[in-house]
Amino acid sequence: MKNALVIGAGPAGLMAADELARAGIHVVVADAKPSVGRKFLMAGKSGLNLTKAEPFDAFLTHYHEAAEPLRHMIEAFDSAAVQDWAQSLGQEVFTGSSGRVFPKVMKASPLLRAWLRHLGDLGVDIRTGWRWTGWDTAFHFETPTGSRTETPDATVLALGGASWARLGSDGAWTALFASKDLPFAPFKPANMGLKVDWSDHMAKHFGKPLKGIALIAGGQRVKAEAVLSQRGLEGGGIYAISRKVRDGAALHIDLQPDLSVDQIRTRLSKPRGKASLSNHLRKALRLDPVKQALLMEFARPLPDDLAPCLKALPIRHAGPRPMDEAISTAGGVPFDALTRDLMLNAAPGVFCAGEMLDWEAPTGGYLITGCLATGRWAGRSAARWLKG
Repeated sequence: MKNALVIGAGPAGLMAADELARAGIHVVVADAKPSVGRKFLMAGKSGLNLTKAEPFDAFLTHYHEAAEPLRHMIEAFDSAAVQDWAQSLGQEVFTGSSGRVFPKVMKASPLLRAWLRHLGDLGVDIRTGWRWTGWDTAFHFETPTGSRTETPDATVLALGGASWARLGSDGAWTALFASKDLPFAPFKPANMGLKVDWSDHMAKHFGKPLKGIALIAGGQRVKAEAVLSQRGLEGGGIYAISRKVRDGAALHIDLQPDLSVDQIRTRLSKPRGKASLSNHLRKALRLDPVKQALLMEFARPLPDDLAPCLKALPIRHAGPRPMDEAISTAGGVPFDALTRDLMLNAAPGVFCAGEMLDWEAPTGGYLITGCLATGRWAGRSAARWLKG
């Protein structure tokens, strides 16, 4: 019987193990943490957005430069397939008004438990607390019972990126790649918040949402929400444009996305009498206190013509929050270092999958789908390779 080793027990690694075991191969999964799927479970705390129900070509564009290398993998395990997979594990799903797909229970833990039971039924041997430390003709680990060595017939690496190190994605595998002169692109934060050095008057607004806005960066415009925090700006809208901002684009916020400049001017031109500017903005434009505070933070001294500023308020920030706080990362193993089957050109029988590959995508179901699809592809490829 052939033996396969999977290092990393996130969605990509577990999916690779699933495919290998289905092919009749004995599988050992090694993970450095005391339990598996920790980042997967963390994602589930906000509902576990598994995928997004939208046409394939539109779905694929969200993978940016990696769209073409990933095309055949995601086409083979697309949004509909992700939903079928979850339901095959007894987890009913639903599609929200935005097209995002969630388990009906809105949690990751029931899905993960069902998946682990299924893998157990297939004979997959999961070993936790196994940290990969070296690689020559065998794979070396430090374990709770001391040093161990594995000599598999094929290996799938699914070691994650470099965000949320406490959950397992610490990027430590890059040192092992460097020791063997294997290429990898430096990590960069993705889907991250922005640092802002707020004035003292902003403190009372921390934790409050910015609703009814559009975020603009590098030609991209997104109508979404953001949240003011003590550390800066966070939330779905910020994550959506964070790639452009990280790569140097200026950030502006449209505080009145449903009105034109001329419409704003018309409303503001109405006599305000003895009303303060704050009350005038509230009555004429329904500008809430959070938006007004943001306007005062970034536009003072206020110009006589406020309309252009309200339509494109320039946001001064100090760059991305630290990479370990990012939801995901860009960078990793480049696709030109891999075959179409995700096997390392320089290491026959060693495949890579998941977030350790050099791709990035926004939140909204694209991240988990990408990890599942590449894990499935690597597992199936490794099984084919083992069978000659």
